[in-house]
Amino acid sequence: MMTALGRGLHRQEHAQPWVLDDPFALPLIGTAWPKLYAGIGQLVSEPLLRRVAALTVARSRYAEDRLNDSFTQYVILGAGLDSFAWRRPDLLRSVRVFEVDHPATQDWKRERVAALALPCTGRHVYAPMDFETATLRDALSAVGLDWSQPTLYSWLGVTGYLAPDAIEATLHVVAGGLAGSEIVMGYVPTPPFLDEFGAEFLAVFGQLAAQSGEPMDTYFSPSEAEAMAERCGLSVVENIGGQELHERYFADRSDCLTPLPFERFVTAAVT
Repeated sequence: MMTALGRGLHRQEHAQPWVLDDPFALPLIGTAWPKLYAGIGQLVSEPLLRRVAALTVARSRYAEDRLNDSFTQYVILGAGLDSFAWRRPDLLRSVRVFEVDHPATQDWKRERVAALALPCTGRHVYAPMDFETATLRDALSAVGLDWSQPTLYSWLGVTGYLAPDAIEATLHVVAGGLAGSEIVMGYVPTPPFLDEFGAEFLAVFGQLAAQSGEPMDTYFSPSEAEAMAERCGLSVVENIGGQELHERYFADRSDCLTPLPFERFVTAAVT
């Protein structure tokens, strides 16, 4: 809900051109979004919230920009309230989309989708999975992923909540796919790689996550994240953070909007 709120606020409160245009984000949350927004506003400053919203759209834009003509399948790990399947119906003609998330989360999302009467298609598939107890290969095989096809995986805002063994198990599954497949994996950097805004957000959001029963305990330095990907059989293509996202998507803006450097991103390929 918080990620969707960030995407929705970018469209509602920030000037165009939008880094990512998500008109479905706030409707998917439902009528609770103003209360959620007000509650978060009591915990973090307005400048920090602007940067958090900028990060949520920048990371999705970055992952989706990797989705070129060479991929026929797009797997969104920890999809939450992602709205790609409705934002980009043009791509559903050539790409099959698989959303992977906890069964309870998916059940709730599908209720929201039904309430909004959003279209459903066989090109958009839900794959229920608990990352801590199930294997990604089993979850995707059960819903018809074709392992002989080139696939892009997007894994954003998730690994901080998982044990390193669970992260590596998922990367090993990705590495077992067709050569040329890729994963864009977000990770929370260790404190030396956070600025004052990132440290402030970690202090606030880390406490909220722990109180909700999903503590954020896993952090990596950039070199550790790369080493983990390579240890799992992948080849690192890129490892970027807030500064690189700013240069790609925000440098020409006149409103000083810039993403919070709270999450970095490793793109790694199957070779």
